[in-house]
Amino acid sequence: MKFLQFFLIALVAFEHIYFMVLEMFFWTKPKGLKAFGLTLGKAEDSKVLAANQGLYNGFLAAGLLWALTDKIYSNEIAIFFLSCVIVAGIYGAYSTKKIKLFYIQSVPAILGVTVILIS
Repeated sequence: MKFLQFFLIALVAFEHIYFMVLEMFFWTKPKGLKAFGLTLGKAEDSKVLAANQGLYNGFLAAGLLWALTDKIYSNEIAIFFLSCVIVAGIYGAYSTKKIKLFYIQSVPAILGVTVILIS
């Protein structure tokens, strides 16, 4: 069970590192345009906002990596940051009308919280 917990927290952390890189560095590049379904014009207009959003994703990843290394409060730290990810995924799916976002972002975090609570 401990391995599954570690795996899910690490998965969510690395997802958010990936999101951070896409939003901060590849927003106006072909990979970013494809990932977010943007035209170059829309991406150029929103690149400052995307970089800010990417920074927040980086903070979520940092918190989850902290949870993986903390010896005393790892479960509590993980639950807090996974809960932030869950809320972000729900809001993102609602506000963009893309349910896929919920499955990519929130479901792994929900599984992570569930595994922590039952172990």
